[in-house]
Order: sequence, then C-alpha cells, then structure tokens
Amino acid sequence: MANVLELGLKLSLVVFMVGNLLDMGLKLKLSEAIDDLRDTRFVLWSLCWGFVLLPALALAITFLVPLQHPYAIGLVLLGMAPCAPFLPPMVERARGNMGYTAAFMLLASVLTVAYMPLAVPILVKGLSASAFTIAKPLVLFLLLPFGIGLVIQRRSISLPSKLEPFVKKATGLDTVLMLVLCAVIYGKKFVGLEGSHAIGAQIIFFSLATVAPYLLSFGVPREQRTVISLGMATRNLGAAFAPLFAIPSVDQRSIVMVALGVLMQATFSFGAATFYGKTNSQIAAHAGSGR
Repeated sequence: MANVLELGLKLSLVVFMVGNLLDMGLKLKLSEAIDDLRDTRFVLWSLCWGFVLLPALALAITFLVPLQHPYAIGLVLLGMAPCAPFLPPMVERARGNMGYTAAFMLLASVLTVAYMPLAVPILVKGLSASAFTIAKPLVLFLLLPFGIGLVIQRRSISLPSKLEPFVKKATGLDTVLMLVLCAVIYGKKFVGLEGSHAIGAQIIFFSLATVAPYLLSFGVPREQRTVISLGMATRNLGAAFAPLFAIPSVDQRSIVMVALGVLMQATFSFGAATFYGKTNSQIAAHAGSGR
C-alpha cells in the first residue's frame, strides 16, 4: 500500500510540474517578459538571490544547525530552486508588479533547469547523481511543457484560451491530491521531525529568504522588490524533488524535508503577500492624497 501511495505522489508531482509549466507557457506574454528582462538591476538581483545567496544561505544553515545529513540535503535542494508556479496570485495579493512577475518566472524556470544539474553534484554532498540524471526530469517536466505552451500560444490565437482553463483546473485538482498524499505519506514523519532541528532550520531559511531580498535589493523599486521577495519565499518544489525521485533508494528523510517546504512556503509567502499588499495600498493611498 505504501508503495502505491508513493507512486501516486510521484505521478501527481509530474502532473503538477507539467501542468503548471504548460499553463505558464500558454499565458506568458514572451515579448513583454523579455522587455522587462532588459532591466539589468532587477535581473542581477534576481540572479544573485536565486542562484547565489539563497543556496549559500541554505548551505550555511546546514553547518550552523545540527541537522542530520539527509535533512541537510533536502534543505540545500530547496535553497537551489526559487519560484513556485503559484507566484502570480501571491504578487497580485501583494499589489506587486505583475509584468515583472512574468519576467521573473521566465528567468527562474529556465535557469533552474540549467543551474541544478551543475550545482547539485557540487553543493549536495552524499547525493550520488550525475548532471544528466538531474537534468533529465527537469528538462522533461519543466522546460519541455513550458516550451510547448509557448509554441501553442505563438501558432494559434484561439487554442491557448481554450486549453488554459482545462489545464488550470486539472492542475488545481492534482495539487489538492498531491497535498493529501504528502499528508498521508509523510504526516507522521512531520510529527517525528520534532527534535531533529529540521523545522527550525526551515523557519530560519524561509524567514531570511522572504525578508532579505525585499530589504536588501538596493536600487530596485518597491513593486519589483515585492516580486523578488515572493519569488524567493516560494520554492519550485518540483525541481527540488526531481533529483531525489531520480535516484533509487534515496533516504526518505530528504524527501520529508522537501515536502515540509510545501507548508513553509505557503505560510511565509501568503503572510508576506498580505503584509506587502496592505503596505503597498497604504503607500498608494498616501501618494494619491498628496497630489
């Protein structure tokens, strides 16, 4: 029974990755996203936080907090995979810049596929996987569906609008299934994390990953800092899970650590989006009244 549930979780994760990236490809205005990527300061800070500072933060936490090695592997994988597919509704709630959200998602999605196969063998000690083993599921389940969505959008005027609601609904139902399976399979193991320092390590990571990009992305306008902050508070769990599911006989504690990120990213991103939304609304109202 346990094997059937774990297989179901892996399949639901594949649908989650494929569905979200296909949906993104169907909706993304590529020309607008590319225009926003010409904002050098925004791009440099996004790259710095996503692929240098937060992976370094996750690695540093594994040295400072007495984590068991499998939990440390899971945390570092989370640190290497910025930007969940549900970033747009978080930015909308935060009253951030939606145009830059598309640019950020495009940048994060493509670079995660290129970055993780090179970085995982270097940063994640004890995970015996070649660059090809790591790259294969990322290309198949992230980059390929995203590319298919873009091609459909460019080749047809009506088909994207017909497909997108179906893809979105199917992916939403699959997300609920994935969360239920995570709770059933790993619920008792989450309780068993008490005393392992795993929860504390993730709280430290997500707190800094959320707050630091907003406060320290110098020279970036507030609405864009909101996008970067929420992009870092959310994690691409599909990309973090992919190396673990690609390796046979991986320690289940690493999978549990990544699965814990589902709850953590939802909590921190929703809280931050709510706070930013109130703050941005107050600033906009104050600016309007001052005219």
